[in-house]
Amino acid sequence: MPHDKDAPRDDHAEMVVQRRIEWFDTDASGYYHNSVAFRLFESAETMLLERLGMLDGVYGRLPRVHLSADFKRLLSFGDVADVRVRVAGLGNSSITYEFLVTCAGHDCVTGRAVAVYLDSAGGVPVAWPQEYRKLLLSGGARPAQLLTPGDR
Repeated sequence: MPHDKDAPRDDHAEMVVQRRIEWFDTDASGYYHNSVAFRLFESAETMLLERLGMLDGVYGRLPRVHLSADFKRLLSFGDVADVRVRVAGLGNSSITYEFLVTCAGHDCVTGRAVAVYLDSAGGVPVAWPQEYRKLLLSGGARPAQLLTPGDR
């Protein structure tokens, strides 16, 4: 996910959520387990789809077909992570997300996830409905879901 302020802009749907690294997110090293990065992404993805008003229509119908992440900095118990997710591309039935997890201004994880839109839970891939396609490609930045000062 580019940081370049002069990078080309599009109006693809995106948003930021804040999440605290909980005790159960950490392993014996005292740092978060690598699987937590994908849970953080899914939390942001869910909130994005909810804010677009389409979560109920796609829930259970977007299985992952590819996940990748680059781990750049460790997170510890109690850290507050900002998780940015954006729609990077939309195929006939696929969706590609980019995500970035930061903490205190430092990049911690960059990643990509690809899912496929199904006709029903456990069904077969189908084309994205036009109303969903429009929301995903032109939904822009949604309001962030930030922790309140009491949650920090």
